[in-house]
Amino acid sequence: MPSLKSLKLRIASVKSTQKITKAMNLVATAKLRGCQQAAIAGRPFASRAANVIANLAANMTGPEAPRLIAGTGRDQTRLLIVLTSERGLCGAFNSNMVRLARRRADELLAEGRTVKLYVVGKKGRTLLQRSHGRLIVGTREVDARKVIQFWQAKAIADDILARFEAGEFDVAQLFYAHYQSALAQVPTEEQLIPLPRAAAGARLPAAIEFEPSAEEILADLLPRMVATRLYQAMLESRASEEGARMTAMDSATRNAGEMIGRLTLTYNRTRQAAITKELIEIISGAEAL
Repeated sequence: MPSLKSLKLRIASVKSTQKITKAMNLVATAKLRGCQQAAIAGRPFASRAANVIANLAANMTGPEAPRLIAGTGRDQTRLLIVLTSERGLCGAFNSNMVRLARRRADELLAEGRTVKLYVVGKKGRTLLQRSHGRLIVGTREVDARKVIQFWQAKAIADDILARFEAGEFDVAQLFYAHYQSALAQVPTEEQLIPLPRAAAGARLPAAIEFEPSAEEILADLLPRMVATRLYQAMLESRASEEGARMTAMDSATRNAGEMIGRLTLTYNRTRQAAITKELIEIISGAEAL
């Protein structure tokens, strides 16, 4: 049976941990509100922008179609872009994203394709380095203390587009957590480059005339569209991260409270047993006299 001193120290240690997890829960709750609003507010723009691009590209086929729509004509090399967090203590958020990317990478490798990984976030890089480190061709870090800005997504998008123009990959797929609620974050996979043909065939409900030509507009809009889709995915991922962290810290705080209750009960029982033992010794000694 542990001593009273060790139990007392352990109770104090768990109480200190509980204070930390409670503080982190409150911070995550405050951050989640802003991240959630940003993610939800960006969805209509990203959706409408995709529809405009689709309408412009609908009738473009053959050599006149931009490479960001038509692709390279091959599907041998895949670039998997994995969005993870810079910090931990967010439950299974990072492990779920990495698990999805690993499974997809293994499937592609089994099909004989070449796979490259582009990881955004320290935690994802650390996890993927263990099993698929040889596939990582690029990493990025995003300041976790501030709200994600568009220029951060554009810098990553510019790097990816430069790699595409250099012929380093044929298809880019994006892995991120779609935010549904603080309790539900859905690991999502979508194609980033080239624009899927199903989307390119979509039509806007209203007839729109574009000036200058569709080719000139697409030359400017397509790179921005890649950055916009990446930015929206980063917003969704950040909101999901804070939601997962809030849930994890709330669970940790409750678990710490339950552990404190069990340790306090053990402490009281041990203390009572020690007092009883001393009383028996005193009574036995008195009777011996």
